[in-house]
Amino acid sequence: MSKRSYRIGQIVPSSNVTMETEIPAIFRQREGQYSERFTFHSSRMRMKHVTPEALAAMDVESDRCALELSDAAVDVMGYACLVAIMAQGLGYHRVSQARLENQALSNDSAAPVITSAGALVDGLHAMGAKKVAIITPYMKPLTAKVVAYLEHEGIEVQEALSLEIADNLEVAAQNPLQPLALAQKLALNNVDAIVGSACVQMPSLPSIQLIQDKTGVPTLSAALATGAAMMQALGLAGAVPGLGALFETCRADVA
Repeated sequence: MSKRSYRIGQIVPSSNVTMETEIPAIFRQREGQYSERFTFHSSRMRMKHVTPEALAAMDVESDRCALELSDAAVDVMGYACLVAIMAQGLGYHRVSQARLENQALSNDSAAPVITSAGALVDGLHAMGAKKVAIITPYMKPLTAKVVAYLEHEGIEVQEALSLEIADNLEVAAQNPLQPLALAQKLALNNVDAIVGSACVQMPSLPSIQLIQDKTGVPTLSAALATGAAMMQALGLAGAVPGLGALFETCRADVA
């Protein structure tokens, strides 16, 4: 059977060291089930502290990153910072996606762009989730922006747990199994889904399936939603075990 190799591009905050670990791990898990193979390529935007001002300044650099990745002829691009999008205003993931795709088009690249913010919204809708509980590392004012963003998209946030960590490298240093323990603090009687990490910098990949197994509540993360949306954009069908509810029936037409 022939194997096609895809180039996965990521627009990454300069202090993000998690998405270049978790996104490859998600795709490697797919490689264990299917014939495709993947390589990974990044361009960085400067950001060290997760504040509204730093996020706004960082977002401006995403245009340059899209151009750089289009030079590499990547097959899909992911904007690897959820809160940078959500902090810019309600529905901004659509604005960002269109702008970055136009940047790529100006360099003769038709690579689709996935934002982590849009991927989480779309993933929750694909799961039929109307009411959710979320875990974030953010300061409470930024978590409030995430809550408002999701609710604007028709997803009611029943509970939001904030770790209140401003330094982005400190966020990355959190134990990837911490979300499993934190999920036990959530009231889950009236939720359709758990977002085990609503931040792509906070490690969570080993926790997601464990949270789902322990609670019985469908569980995902912003990183997993991004990976699923990238696969959808590439037209890659098929379930991938061990990655939570979003990948149990992952099809090319459903993120």
